[in-house]
Amino acid sequence: MENRYVSHPNDVKVFNTERLREEFLIDSLFATDELVTVYTHVDRFIVGSAVPVTKDIKLEVNLKDIGTDYFLERREIGIINVGSKGVVIVDGMDYEVDAKECLYIGLGVKEVVFKKNGGSQPARFYFNSSPAHKSYPTKKSTQAEATPNHLGSIASSNERTIYKYIHQDGIQSCQLVMGMTELDPGNMWNTMPSHTHNRRSEIYLYFNLPEDGVVFHMMGQPDETRHLVVRNEQAIISPSWSIHSGVGTSNYTFIWGMAGENQTFNDMDAVAMQDLR
Repeated sequence: MENRYVSHPNDVKVFNTERLREEFLIDSLFATDELVTVYTHVDRFIVGSAVPVTKDIKLEVNLKDIGTDYFLERREIGIINVGSKGVVIVDGMDYEVDAKECLYIGLGVKEVVFKKNGGSQPARFYFNSSPAHKSYPTKKSTQAEATPNHLGSIASSNERTIYKYIHQDGIQSCQLVMGMTELDPGNMWNTMPSHTHNRRSEIYLYFNLPEDGVVFHMMGQPDETRHLVVRNEQAIISPSWSIHSGVGTSNYTFIWGMAGENQTFNDMDAVAMQDLR
């Protein structure tokens, strides 16, 4: 498991491009037949992926990584499939997870296995995990069952639909909030004006980008902005003090996961456009 540590905003002001990417960009997800995990000390998220092609992949970590006997002994997890239809086995029970569907698994589940589907196009499981202190039942949500919220307009290049999977009025969890945002064709901005939410951090996964497409992910303090160039199926760690907004060379989709002091989706601090620098 790769470790990422917390960076103070005053330090980030002097980071060059290489250092910014080392600290905040996760660029090596979705390795075939491997469990990929990144542990960030920002709200102690674990970000990861599993692409089972020739073998099943078990969700497991070394005891030294998180100090527990099994992965979900003190954690919960949200899984969204960005590939073809697949199956996740949860303590012996099969859950079929199709593209853009979400599976939540709560604290205390001892065995999770990502099962190969035997087809030419594998499932591509992406997950966020946060610490938990209460157990909630395993539950799946399709995209149609998620709570959609259509925002923006073509005039401002940010017409998009937010699908909330794990949240206060959807799949119940201890701390984790998770969902997906799809931009309509012809739209590039995922949000602007930007915002921060000092009471929780956020993880982004950008996908459905063409091979030559990129997203310029805006980050940093409002008066000390920075950016990262992000490609398809790469993730960003966004600490609570940082804005998070992006503009792409085409429309795209991204998965967002949050954890921290609360689960209130609208708990955010707006940044006025004139205050951005």
